[in-house]
Amino acid sequence: MDNDRILIAGGGIGGLVTALTLHQVGLRCLVLEAAREMKPLGVGINLQPNAVRELQDLGIGPEELDRVGLPAREWALVSLNGKEIYSEPRGTYAGYRWPQYAVHRGEFHMLLFDKVRERLGPDAVRLGTRVKGYSKAVNGAAARIATEDGGTEQLHGRLLIGADGIHSAIRSQMHPDQPPIHWGGAVMWRGTTRAAPIRTGSSFVGLGTHRHRMVIYPISHPDADGLATINWIAERTLDASEGWQQNAWFKQVDVEDFAHHFDNFCYDWLDVPAMLRAADVAYENPMIDRDPVHTWIDGPVALMGDAAHAMYPTGSNGASQAIIDARELGAAMLAHGPTPTALRAYDEKLCGPVSAIVLRNRGAGPFGLLNLVDERCGGEFDDIDDVISPHERQEFMHGYQSAAGFAKDALNAAPPIIASVIPV
Repeated sequence: MDNDRILIAGGGIGGLVTALTLHQVGLRCLVLEAAREMKPLGVGINLQPNAVRELQDLGIGPEELDRVGLPAREWALVSLNGKEIYSEPRGTYAGYRWPQYAVHRGEFHMLLFDKVRERLGPDAVRLGTRVKGYSKAVNGAAARIATEDGGTEQLHGRLLIGADGIHSAIRSQMHPDQPPIHWGGAVMWRGTTRAAPIRTGSSFVGLGTHRHRMVIYPISHPDADGLATINWIAERTLDASEGWQQNAWFKQVDVEDFAHHFDNFCYDWLDVPAMLRAADVAYENPMIDRDPVHTWIDGPVALMGDAAHAMYPTGSNGASQAIIDARELGAAMLAHGPTPTALRAYDEKLCGPVSAIVLRNRGAGPFGLLNLVDERCGGEFDDIDDVISPHERQEFMHGYQSAAGFAKDALNAAPPIIASVIPV
């Protein structure tokens, strides 16, 4: 009986949406998660309309998403001297059929975890179970699991889905000659602060230059006093010639370790230094990704999410793409059954286009407009139209949206990824 199930290595956002999708289409699965306890870790992320559509098709609607975030109204870029470069409405405010959501990553993750246990049963996620590798068989795949005594055991399934993140052991085995994690020089400090939202009250704002910037947006509805949880990312680009020299990829830090870099980010509509120094918590990590690989599959084994395509968080589509991966896997299995043929169809559809997004994000993604402003005027101006025309700005953004799969007209007209499903 166990050989009929699909194994999912990793209980992050991608792995849990995969589990919900497989359950929705009538397939058995087991999630293998290395953490011994699920906790609401992380700060803010954005879910693009294409991902929100898929969540709604999974029966996760606005009422639940509003408990972990709020719909985004606007996306804007602002220059170092505080003048607007570009802005556009987002989600339903832009004419999409679905909203864009800014959510607390940890609370959204816990929402998905609770849904999996509710729908698939309390044993659907096996915690404290780290997948170290895999083997293939004629009738399926086996995940090699690390045991507490330092040994290993084998768990068998029809397929194995590697949703085990940027440090994926499954990807390492599938592509043993892959280059190391790529760091381009950008260091990010992330945190949250209780403060009044700026601009529309639900705006995603990129401020500064492509080498020295802030990203700011709320991830909660305002309270009775008008305060919300404001997610912020402070970023500087350094010399990366010697690689990342610290011994941790992600760590908690003191705000005073970095806030001085942003002391000049003070405007009549925003005081960045005050916002940083009022933070609840701050974390430091380098902006990293992995070079694309030519395939995400090896027979009955497939990669998805960050294991397949870890990308710079410059386009707000890392989590969204993981959700799309999960739904495309489900659609392929509806068409071809839970077979290697389904995995090949999934790989052929997504690997090439999504690999292109990885490289596009490495080139600054939608923040590339900041690069152009910096090249043409040093990042400061009186009238943006004298630097970049409205048409050029709009065409730049439309090109990114099309590449990332959430261009409005195409998405609104697209049929559901999974059209025939068992009701949730």
